[in-house]
Amino acid sequence: MPQAVAHILIPLILLSLFRDYYIKRKGRKRFPLNYVFIAGISGIIPDLDVAAFWILNFFGYTYNEIHRTFMHSVFIPLIFVVLALLFVGKNMPWFGRHKLKLNIIFWMIALGSFSHLILDAIFSGQIMPFYPFSYYSIGLNLFDYLPNALRIIAAPSLDAGLLIIWLIYIEWKHKISDFI
Repeated sequence: MPQAVAHILIPLILLSLFRDYYIKRKGRKRFPLNYVFIAGISGIIPDLDVAAFWILNFFGYTYNEIHRTFMHSVFIPLIFVVLALLFVGKNMPWFGRHKLKLNIIFWMIALGSFSHLILDAIFSGQIMPFYPFSYYSIGLNLFDYLPNALRIIAAPSLDAGLLIIWLIYIEWKHKISDFI
């Protein structure tokens, strides 16, 4: 399965590209990099069920009973979409010195958690998008098509490749070495 780094980097890369190439220069002040960061960190939200397993294991639950159930359903991103829609058009306070809007924060969390579901469904096994209402599962499970020797290193290699691409991009576009 894609590991934590890929789940964080995919929304980071996608939203960075969106911010840098789709939003006009003047509009970037209304879409600061903080939103990109929030979406990236939110890419790990569905795997909070692993943390729940650490606790529920003491009560006899197995990993397979906990992981990829409710937290890996479309209801998690949908909760944040609903929250984002509830706060649209309302005069909400700004957050922090970067003037972040709460409804945009909820959109970023929804996007990050949804990207996690997509990655898991594409690369590793099945997800049950409508759990607990349906046990229907979907997934391409592309890692399983690799030879056994490559299957073991597929997820770490994906993480390493994405991290290298991300570092090259932020150096090229944002001159990150100026901050080192």
